[in-house]
Amino acid sequence: MRRSKYNARRTEVDGITFDSASEAARYVELKLLERAGKISGLELQPRYELIKAFTTDSGEHIRGITYVGDFRYTDITGAVVVEDVKGMKTDVYKIKRKLLLWRYPDIKFVEIT
Repeated sequence: MRRSKYNARRTEVDGITFDSASEAARYVELKLLERAGKISGLELQPRYELIKAFTTDSGEHIRGITYVGDFRYTDITGAVVVEDVKGMKTDVYKIKRKLLLWRYPDIKFVEIT
């Protein structure tokens, strides 16, 4: 059983390996909600571009910055929901979360702790 540097235990459900048991448990809950018709279009690891890659005037290539959520789905009201299951909120995560909320104001962001 492998653990991450934050002591999370990798867990497999439906042949999918999740970074933590909490994330796997949330996946099971969301699958039940989808089966019950409460949500639709469940996706794993949705990617959002926060800052495009670019090249400086001196020719240096700067990689873009991407936020990867844990889950995305449409709720019963039609809102697009992005969820992130968090045990540890790193400084990088906090910055990316702010950029995500600024760049994509129409999504409903849910943090599961």
